[in-house]
Amino acid sequence: MSQERLGEAIGVTFQQVQKYERGASRVSAGRLHSLAGALGVPVSYFFEGAAVAGGDGASEPGKRPAACETPQSMSRETLELLRAYYRIPYPAIRRHLFELTKAIAKACVEID
Repeated sequence: MSQERLGEAIGVTFQQVQKYERGASRVSAGRLHSLAGALGVPVSYFFEGAAVAGGDGASEPGKRPAACETPQSMSRETLELLRAYYRIPYPAIRRHLFELTKAIAKACVEID
């Protein structure tokens, strides 16, 4: 879906959609709900794989975040990954890539 089309669907300009993607503007709960509706996914989709506060201990003093990454680098990398992922025109290939990524992440957790 293009930024223009997404912007029209949620009532903002494509420039505002770009700001959301770059992290230059925060996404409110209401806007997140609109985005989920426009993209045809549940709101929980945006939180898949996110750590639950206190769930993995990563935020405890002295503990490192997953994969030793800072939240800033994860945000930029995540956006780039999502852009590349959605440029894949074949839904079946995207789904296989998604499943492969989950399997790799699971294997990495099991190794640690």
